[in-house]
Amino acid sequence: MPELPEVETSRRGIEPYLLDQKIKSITIRQHKLRWPVPKNLPELATGRVIRAVSRRAKYIYLELENGTIIIHLGMSGSLRICTDKTPAEKHDHIDIKVASNKVLRLRDPRKFGCVLWAKGDVGQHKLIKPLGPEPLADDFTAEYLHKKANNRQCSIKSLIMNSHIVVGVGNIYASEALYRAGINPKRRAGNISLPRLEKLVASIRLTLQLAIKEGGTTLRDFTGINGQPGYFSQKLLVYGRDGKTCSQCGEMIKQFTQHARSTFYCTVCQR
Repeated sequence: MPELPEVETSRRGIEPYLLDQKIKSITIRQHKLRWPVPKNLPELATGRVIRAVSRRAKYIYLELENGTIIIHLGMSGSLRICTDKTPAEKHDHIDIKVASNKVLRLRDPRKFGCVLWAKGDVGQHKLIKPLGPEPLADDFTAEYLHKKANNRQCSIKSLIMNSHIVVGVGNIYASEALYRAGINPKRRAGNISLPRLEKLVASIRLTLQLAIKEGGTTLRDFTGINGQPGYFSQKLLVYGRDGKTCSQCGEMIKQFTQHARSTFYCTVCQR
């Protein structure tokens, strides 16, 4: 599934084509996504100007003066900018056409994404309100994470992948950040000291910043807004590298299943 860096890459890719553009029309070819696409979305948004193209967690916002279009890419979704002359293909479910005749097109083969409408404060929407802080924001600190980890029996990897604790740290980036911080992904969250959590917070930030810079990780069902894949996968330190040597100590990278997800780590460097 597209993770935070891929979603941020998409947001940055579509913004220049949509910002300050008036919505000319909305075409809905498939209403049945993860949640039904509002039937009155064209009525609500047509003729309105897109004032901002922003992101919260893995949701992309198109902010209008009367509300917000919320887009989530789900498991296999992607966004494209094309012209109004570009024929729609089988899995192209929604087009948002703007005054320049550019079209934002949502493609979603598995239909696990969503396009929703929020009136008023989008932060109060039922999908958005429970979310934790952004990992690159000032309120995501070691002190905050230490407080949330206190007395928790779950593993540290599970904690940082919990979107109610912090958003956007998906499976790939959790493994990478824990490796950079030298923390064993199996370690109980409540047993990790504040100084080690300070290193982990810094590692999460660095890992995500590098991934965003490189355009996101190449995933099977995701390509960037210009059709080009992200290249961060070429720089992964542990994820997907089981049986290969650790770049720091030369020990073999191990893989195990943790909460139904693959985890990769070095038994020597991470403790």
